[in-house]
Amino acid sequence: MHSQIFPFLISWQGTLNMMNNYFSIGKLVSAHGLQGELLVRHSLGKRSALKGVTAVFLEERKNSFIPYFLQQATVKDAAHIYIRLEGIDSKEAAQKLLPGQIYLQEDDFKAQTAASSPLALLGFTVEDAHHGVLGTVEEVIEMPMQVLIKVQIQGKEALLPVNDQSLVKVDRKKQVVHLDLPEGLVELYTNP
Repeated sequence: MHSQIFPFLISWQGTLNMMNNYFSIGKLVSAHGLQGELLVRHSLGKRSALKGVTAVFLEERKNSFIPYFLQQATVKDAAHIYIRLEGIDSKEAAQKLLPGQIYLQEDDFKAQTAASSPLALLGFTVEDAHHGVLGTVEEVIEMPMQVLIKVQIQGKEALLPVNDQSLVKVDRKKQVVHLDLPEGLVELYTNP
């Protein structure tokens, strides 16, 4: 079933975080050329040149997001973009930013992410068929055959599978992920 909702599960394993209304879209993977261009590997679920985005954010210290104004973005392929950032005008300056996560603010994130992308689940409520509401999707981890979502259940971090067996439906209008989790999985996180 998830192959209908997420038609392009990608093969690289990446973690995507939602922190303080900043959403990680991927990683800065390399410096490109001599003018400070950077190659970004992203999980937006579509080819994107970040049209309409004026600034991206890099986390230089934990929960400290620094804005960089986007001068140019060029699509390389469905999962990669070349970007030029204001003030980064040499290969050496670009290399100082590597490796690093790249973030967008919530409005830009929602505008750039394909509805079919697992990344689009960030911020959705998770509801299990047996336990009811479990929490909010804080992180999405994409793996070759399934997606894991991180939720805080009773103050404990839980990783829940989103795959053919567990996914009932995604209600995009109400922003709810409906799951039917394997027996005992929620109890692993809730029992002392």
